[in-house]
Amino acid sequence: MSQSDVKIVEVGPRDGLQNEAVKVSVADRIRLIDMLGLAGLTAIESGAFVSPKWVPQMADTDQVLAGITRRPGVTYPVLVPNMKGMDAALTCDIDEIAVFGAASETFSQRNINCSIAESLARFAPVIQAATARNIRVRGYISCVLGCPYEGKVAPGAVMQVATTLREMGCYEISLGDTIGVGTAFAARDMLRMVASEIPMAVLAVHFHDTYGQALANILACLEAGVRVIDSAVAGLGGCPYAKGASGNVATEDLLYMLAGIGCTTGIDTDKVIAAGQFISASLGRKPQSKLAAAYASS
Repeated sequence: MSQSDVKIVEVGPRDGLQNEAVKVSVADRIRLIDMLGLAGLTAIESGAFVSPKWVPQMADTDQVLAGITRRPGVTYPVLVPNMKGMDAALTCDIDEIAVFGAASETFSQRNINCSIAESLARFAPVIQAATARNIRVRGYISCVLGCPYEGKVAPGAVMQVATTLREMGCYEISLGDTIGVGTAFAARDMLRMVASEIPMAVLAVHFHDTYGQALANILACLEAGVRVIDSAVAGLGGCPYAKGASGNVATEDLLYMLAGIGCTTGIDTDKVIAAGQFISASLGRKPQSKLAAAYASS
């Protein structure tokens, strides 16, 4: 594989920090994003325009966006759940937004207090407003391999939501194993089913590492043809609605695996490790990355 083959979307500063118990300062969030940009990451999810009452970790995203040092060729997407969030986002310098749905009806109700159909209806004006301003829209789908309330999720349900998001105007759709229950063949088969309706080139995968299966799942999906992978520095994150769900696959560990299969990403692993050590210290704990732990003990 060459550098152009695999794109890593760094989700630590948003999806990761959003699900950490400790609230990180604006200054440290800015520094984290800048460190990740210097490491060579080209897509860094930088915040969310959500209610600070419900998600205090993402408060002051506008200040974060105003404070980061923007690097050429790097995008800084933000999560926008509704038009109220979109109106706030439009007061900032944004180049990409993301919307977030689910493949499980119960999870959708527990997570965003509405049905899947209602959530998609909420996204429609958001996507229209973004498209009118040439702002790209990325779609997330959670619970693609399992739900904490419903158990196994049918691949057909994932395909239906993905197809709708694609038709609404999402340029890329990230398929997320929110609670980390997936295994390699199930992940591969789900991806292939979705790709039977939507071009593989617009699909991404997003695996949490609750049961230690994230890298195996990613490798299976790479072999099936996916070329966009979400990860979080230091393995940040989790899911407050999914008991025991640990963080996203660590960017450091993903980089190590990609290097081992011949993929040159152009990302400086040592600088990513340093970013992970910085933000973990800010959170008052050690990085969850296996690679960071190995480096620290060597």
